[in-house]
Formats: sequence, C-alpha cells, structure tokens
Amino acid sequence: MSLNRPTLIVLAAGGSAGLLLAAFAFQHLGGMAPCKLCLWQRWPHAAAIVLGVFALAVPGRLFPLLGMLAALGSAVIAGYHTGVERKLWQGPTSCTSGGTSGVSADELFDQIMAAPLVRCDEVPWEMLGLSMASWNGIVALGLALIWAMAARARV
Repeated sequence: MSLNRPTLIVLAAGGSAGLLLAAFAFQHLGGMAPCKLCLWQRWPHAAAIVLGVFALAVPGRLFPLLGMLAALGSAVIAGYHTGVERKLWQGPTSCTSGGTSGVSADELFDQIMAAPLVRCDEVPWEMLGLSMASWNGIVALGLALIWAMAARARV
C-alpha cells in the first residue's frame, strides 16, 4: 500500500507540528526552559508546517522538497546540539536578549538576575540514553524521508 501525496504531506508537516507541541509542552508544562540550540531547532519545523500548507495547495515538487530541506535543517542543528551535549565540540558562547532600549540599568540588572541559565552542553532530559536534541534529529530525518516520498508521489 502506497500513501498518496496529500497524506504524506500531512504526515510530514504534522510530524513537525507534533515535535513543536512536544517542545512547548516540555517548556511550559514541564518547566524546562530551552537553550539557544533548542530554539534554533524549532524554526525549521515551523517552516515545514507552513510549507506543508503550500504543498497541499500547489501541485509540483517544489514545496515538498523545501519541506524536506526544512526537516533536514532541524536534523543538522540537532546533530550539532547532540555533539555539544556529548562534549564533542563547543557550542555557542553567547545568547541573545530582547534588547535594552528604554530599560534602566536597575531594570536590566533585575532581568538578568531573573533569567534562567540554560546551558546547551547539559542534557536536562533523556530517554533510552538519547537527549531531546538526539530524538529531534532522528525524527526530523524520518520526516525528511516522508517529505522526499511526497515529492516523488504522483499528484
């Protein structure tokens, strides 16, 4: 039994939506603030969801191929993050902020002191010996394969 193009697109984009929902659940329900690399991994999944909408509306291979690239992008970032967690290489040394325009020195100090310190090189949760970044990488590779199948499927 082969799946048709729309079903494959929904599976691929839905998989990215599921991964994002899980990440938000860990963050907001589980109290696990994401590190910088965790946030970077989310953007390609968001793009894959949008690309899924376009892929359902527009025939052709362009949007499924872009969806595949988005999933691969998240997998690459996840692989990099896994290497940082395993101390194979060093991760980013800086983080970004929301800006300091119109904020007094005392308010800025209070924001800095209240901000949680989330390190990219520590594993806050794992299952079967794999971190969230590792699981994201594995699932994202599977989603890329589904996107590739959608690109090859007949309309």
